Amino acid sequence: MCGRLGLHLKRSEDGKGGIGASAEQAPKKAKKKIEGGSNVFSMFEQTQIQEFKEAFTIMDQNRDGFIDKADLRDTFAALGRLNVKNEELEDMVKEAPGPINFTVFLTMFGEKLKGTDPEETILNAFKIFDPEGKGHIKADYIKEMLMTQADRFSQEEINQMFAAFPPDVSGNLDYKNLCYVITHGEEKD
Repeated sequence: MCGRLGLHLKRSEDGKGGIGASAEQAPKKAKKKIEGGSNVFSMFEQTQIQEFKEAFTIMDQNRDGFIDKADLRDTFAALGRLNVKNEELEDMVKEAPGPINFTVFLTMFGEKLKGTDPEETILNAFKIFDPEGKGHIKADYIKEMLMTQADRFSQEEINQMFAAFPPDVSGNLDYKNLCYVITHGEEKD
């Protein structure tokens, strides 16, 4: 659901979060700090959880505590997309392991946001820039690509990447090791 819906949270000047200009705003309620409990709540800052709760409340059009196909259809309609196919809505709902309450909603976003792409997918993306299959790419080339194409990186983001994964003495970036670290959280031995 989260991957296909393309949820975009925004803050207006009055501090209320929302989805799209025509979505009705839910009143903010004071939230207690969540301690212990489900692991999913420890994945996010308290402010992030509040923003997800606001998004969930906006999407839960019938206010029954669950997001279903009818809620998704109404949310799309509020965003101006009136002719969403039933199969598309069914596919979104099927991404959840069961009924979509707030905890399931938060868990789904947590899974999407923690970068669960398989190592092979990330490797294949880098291999596009390495037609000879050497396992490394010139750092200057990858910097140029990341700063000029698609979702462009800032100079600060490039600096952070090279600080974490410095090029070798020849100016090459070992993308195989980088992919391993991205997917496993640690360098290969």
